Amino acid sequence: MKEIYLAGGCFWGAEHYFRNIEGVVDTEVGFANGDTPSPTYEQVYTDTTGYAETVRVIYDQERLPLEELVLDYFQAIDPLSVNKQGEDRGTRYRTGVYYKDPDDLETIKGVFGKVEAEYGRPLAVELEPLRNFHPADGRHQDYLVKNPDGYCHLPLKLFRYPRLVSDLKALLGDEPDITARLANSAALIKERMGFFWVGFYMVAGTDELVLGPFQGPVACMRIGFGKGVCGASWKEGRTIVVPDVEEFPGHIACSSLSKSEIVVPIVRDGEVKGVLDIDSTDLSTFDHIDAFWLERLVSLL
Repeated sequence: MKEIYLAGGCFWGAEHYFRNIEGVVDTEVGFANGDTPSPTYEQVYTDTTGYAETVRVIYDQERLPLEELVLDYFQAIDPLSVNKQGEDRGTRYRTGVYYKDPDDLETIKGVFGKVEAEYGRPLAVELEPLRNFHPADGRHQDYLVKNPDGYCHLPLKLFRYPRLVSDLKALLGDEPDITARLANSAALIKERMGFFWVGFYMVAGTDELVLGPFQGPVACMRIGFGKGVCGASWKEGRTIVVPDVEEFPGHIACSSLSKSEIVVPIVRDGEVKGVLDIDSTDLSTFDHIDAFWLERLVSLL
């Protein structure tokens, strides 16, 4: 087992997120890299102690590589925000990755480099060796387990996706039939996330996608290469998030109830074999969190 210390704003929600990730064995909230000996929560709250609210994460590196864990961490923070996550402000809410094992540094720096390249700006996330860590008192440990309706700055879907991926992995097992795998995947995603339409389109020949297993109302049966959001995702080989389908050039309206959409390509051996298509009846439903975790899910297929 290994450990890493992750500061991601209010530690109530951050801990709840990490504990849902497969491969995380244990978590503990506390205060890291400050100056006051044995600080209390009330002292840290004054922003005069130098500490950051932090989660100690114990993980099984055989099931959860460090690179993957740090990438997961970045889904739960705004890496450009200084001393602010959600509506929580103060130096205690700064973001940071604090390591104990010097051998972990290069891996962590590699993830920082990838994320920085995506944003095109320097990150406002500390990367330092752990100097000290003081556990918070018991009322703060597993706070959202003990208080399910308690305050949290993170969106609920951030808690649902890790469990969805873990449960889908177990559900699919070693089933070799692709139709069976896609059918249960569509059903589980719709059941857990409550989306309007969830389904797959599979590549047929060189110029068409054909409707595969899905959950929801009837849909278009064939979509041309490069046509609509699904065809564009196939052509470009990338995930496409559409906040408002009416503003997407060439959008194919299978249902007038669909308002926003995300399409994730299914790639095998460098070639797109199909796409996962998800629609919502609300505008701006999908963002980088959905893209990240749905890409993780699709990799299981």
